[in-house]
Amino acid sequence: MHDSSLRTASFWFRSRHVDWLAAAASVMLAPFGASLAAAAPPTAPATAPAAASTAAPTAADLADASHPGQSLIEDAVKAAAAATVEAFNAGDASRMAALFAADGELIDEDGNVFTGRAEVTELFSRFFEKFPGAELALEVDAARPLGDDLVVEEGGRLISLPDGTSAQMVYTAVRQREGDSWPIVSYREYADDPMPTPQEMLGALDWLVGDWVDESPEARTSIHYEWSDDQNFLVGEYSLAIEGRPAGRTSQRIGWDPVEGTLRSWTFDPDGGFSEGVWLPTEDGWVIRSDATMPDGATGVATVAIRIRDADHFVVESTDRIIDGEKEPDFSLVIARKPPAPAAADAKPTSAN
Repeated sequence: MHDSSLRTASFWFRSRHVDWLAAAASVMLAPFGASLAAAAPPTAPATAPAAASTAAPTAADLADASHPGQSLIEDAVKAAAAATVEAFNAGDASRMAALFAADGELIDEDGNVFTGRAEVTELFSRFFEKFPGAELALEVDAARPLGDDLVVEEGGRLISLPDGTSAQMVYTAVRQREGDSWPIVSYREYADDPMPTPQEMLGALDWLVGDWVDESPEARTSIHYEWSDDQNFLVGEYSLAIEGRPAGRTSQRIGWDPVEGTLRSWTFDPDGGFSEGVWLPTEDGWVIRSDATMPDGATGVATVAIRIRDADHFVVESTDRIIDGEKEPDFSLVIARKPPAPAAADAKPTSAN
């Protein structure tokens, strides 16, 4: 029947309202929103060949991969990265500021600008005071020339705290030649937190795992949810019984849609019908917009609201139900957590002879 098919297809189970997008939020370490890293100015390479020019190679030289200055600059940038890590891990704000030009600027991920060595020194001093023991890992990905005296450096950095929290960023640093060194004239970083996994996006539904039951006057539905083996989906199965007789078993998968940025569910009924739901968070639960296709080709739509009553109950309210162009009655159900079966250990022991 169309009505029972749509009702089964509309059994969307959702959690209490949780801002699951917060899983994608970055870890903010600095008190002013800055997650700090920098690249240090190079010194003249001690291992440079005697025949090499004592003048620093120009950025134009770097465009020629065969020019000896190319490897010198690459070595200098790597040395700058090593010096930066050493100064940062030592908690030395003055040494960090010395990596910048006198009027160099640092722009954090929130757009705050710190100009000149005095401001940069204060910035790092406050950071090291608030986060003692912070450690920096820095990786330089590229160094590209802009004219004769500028180099654009790009890379990534990770700051870790003793308590295990961390913040990952990508950065762009512009270096300007000053004699034999290339101090930073502008440094900016951007959030580079890894994309959340499907499991993280579904984490708000972990409460659903287990056994539930709906004991409505006209039917009884036993519900079971568990994580898929790969932890990327919640897999549901619910068995419908009418007047004590089995009336079919429906399967469902709930997953994360990264394109639309929403949770989605796909439900398959035993008669060949199927449906899809898009879940939108509300203040006290979820609203699910579902579209169903019946075995005979008829289609249906419904709006399902999920409200959490307490830890062991939630309410399903289905409205705006239209099947094959005809409006169907609304319904409301209370779903209860099914108590576990008595354990063998709870059985009355047999007296020993």
